[in-house]
Amino acid sequence: MRKLVSITLSAALLAAAAPIDPREEAFIGTRRSYWAFQKVVRPPLPANTPNPIDAFILEGLKAKNLTPSPEADKRTLIRRAALDLTGMAPSNAEVEAFLKDTAKDAYDKLIDRLLASPAYGERWALKWLDVVRYADTNGYELDAERPQSWRYRDYVINAFNTAKPYDRFLMEQIAGDELYPGDTNALIATGFLRAGPRHVVGGNVDQEVTRQEVLLEMTLGVSNTFLGLTVGCARCHNHKFDPITQADHYRIQAIMAATDLKEIEFATREEKLALDANSKAFLAVIGPLDEQIKEIEKPFREQLREAKKKLLTPAHRGVLDVPKDKRTPEQEILFKEATKQIGLSWDEVVNALPPAIKARRAAIRAERHRLALDQPEPPAAAFAVANMDKAPQTHILKLGEPKHKLDPVEPAFLSVLGGLEAPKAAAGRRAAFAKWLADPEHPLTARVMANRVWQFRMGTGIVSTPNDFGQLGGRPSNRPLLDWLAAEFVSSGWNVKHLDKLIVTSAAYRQSAAIDEKKAAIDADNKLYWRMNQRRLEGEALRDAILRASGKLNPKQFGPPIKTPIEQEIYDIIFTEAEPDNLWPLPKDRSEIYRKSVYLLNKRTVRLPMLTNFDQPDAISSCPVRAVSTHALQALSLLNSDFMQEQSQALAARAGGQPRTAYALTLQRPPRPEEEKMARQFLTQKRMPFEDFCKALLNRHEFVYIP
Repeated sequence: MRKLVSITLSAALLAAAAPIDPREEAFIGTRRSYWAFQKVVRPPLPANTPNPIDAFILEGLKAKNLTPSPEADKRTLIRRAALDLTGMAPSNAEVEAFLKDTAKDAYDKLIDRLLASPAYGERWALKWLDVVRYADTNGYELDAERPQSWRYRDYVINAFNTAKPYDRFLMEQIAGDELYPGDTNALIATGFLRAGPRHVVGGNVDQEVTRQEVLLEMTLGVSNTFLGLTVGCARCHNHKFDPITQADHYRIQAIMAATDLKEIEFATREEKLALDANSKAFLAVIGPLDEQIKEIEKPFREQLREAKKKLLTPAHRGVLDVPKDKRTPEQEILFKEATKQIGLSWDEVVNALPPAIKARRAAIRAERHRLALDQPEPPAAAFAVANMDKAPQTHILKLGEPKHKLDPVEPAFLSVLGGLEAPKAAAGRRAAFAKWLADPEHPLTARVMANRVWQFRMGTGIVSTPNDFGQLGGRPSNRPLLDWLAAEFVSSGWNVKHLDKLIVTSAAYRQSAAIDEKKAAIDADNKLYWRMNQRRLEGEALRDAILRASGKLNPKQFGPPIKTPIEQEIYDIIFTEAEPDNLWPLPKDRSEIYRKSVYLLNKRTVRLPMLTNFDQPDAISSCPVRAVSTHALQALSLLNSDFMQEQSQALAARAGGQPRTAYALTLQRPPRPEEEKMARQFLTQKRMPFEDFCKALLNRHEFVYIP
């Protein structure tokens, strides 16, 4: 029988274990002794340790004859903690109150206020959604929107704000429908399994192939996020470095094999009837408008198409009149080429219209657009999953190809951790898997999340590869610290806020970020944390910080994603066969476009230039650590973009032409004497506009970085 290595799980959770294949046992061998697969043991602590984290940090520093850096000043600490925990700089009133508070617990009280802020969950969501590859669209060439997927984003924000225990958070996302069937939030949470990209295409597409893509995405999502292992590397063969067999990959996939993608409506029967009636009334009104537009365009479409036909070769032109059932394979190829060449984009047709007809058409479309914006929201629904009636048989696939099935496998967990089997029935597989992952004795789950929390606050993980705790990943720079954090995390009731507070109240976190050349010569990458790491704000947080400084930020929370104005060249990328005002409607309330970036529409194939320039991930693959690049487009975004021009003007108006006020609004401090002198020179001697001065403040290193 398979023996559970390093962890002990309740037999009531799982079906009986099956004998392990001797070939798999030979493959795993001594690899199961690797540190990440060993039980978490809480290391002993020195007596009278104010914050246990610092005891472990000091041990590591002493081993290299290093000492910690001095504590940062209070103004730096409040700005650091506020930006880190909420993504928002503190107000000037908050800064002044903190500076005047001489109580010993002043900093602790500050941290408690920040952890209680609604912005805390929004800040955490930005990090978590990177890991799970969340976006509001499917990706690939069509990249269609997912109308209800935003509810998962809101679920994540609420989960962190309410300190939902991480084990419950995990179980809801993997099996909320099975474990908590009456809980709407748990149902929404299963949107995690659908967060990744999905290839949705029409036509005669091989459904077996597309289904395999869906199952692969689920397998990758779960293994990267919660196990911190590259299980996907065993899709075509046994893992080259870790004790993960190809059979393991497909056993985990078998857990997901009975999972169907569903949109589950929450609307009552009366609400559905009302919405159906409204929809019919809307179609009755816009139908004639659409017909009018078609009639206006029809002669011009025909003229343009005939003109394009004349440019075709005789062979291509001749095949256009051949019925589909009469075409040879060669003619079918010619037909596809011909129809592509004579196809018309929306702007070609519009540009061909005479001015008077174009104006008439625009008026009709404006009326249609107005009516569309007045439509009520679709019925509430969960972008979720549900079980099939019967689970299909899962096979190992030769080289990962769905058409090349090898041995059948049953749903089970990783062999290196005992390989216990999940139920064979369709229902209950994911529930058993979720409970296995959330078991307090699991060697990976708590370590992986504790490492993420540390990385998000300190700038680097104790394991530098948060999604890969395997042989190719980084080794822990301080394993006793990691194990203590993991053990403390579990004993706190899997409380992320508890872990956050421990970290940000530690002396290690409160250190100055100043570089000491002698210490840097010993530990250039600061793996031992002899100073605090300075971190650049993510593109989203930077945009939010600019909006807050300018006074434009809309603090409204939750709801469907917001479309913001985008440049013409991006419109040209997105839209080919339909018009922008139909597919990219801006909100009626223009203040909505100034909401926090976490609420903006995240389109996988086309993203806002400012966010892309500052390394927003593409949501195609999991991003546990964002790249931090430096290039010219970043400077251009912060100097010349329409967004920066508008916000600089708003900041200038808000500051009333006063440099000291502008400093307070952007950096939460008064200017130093030399800075005040430079400001006078800039504004009087060089006669530069005050809005340019404000733009310069928004470009300062001090504004763009967490100190």
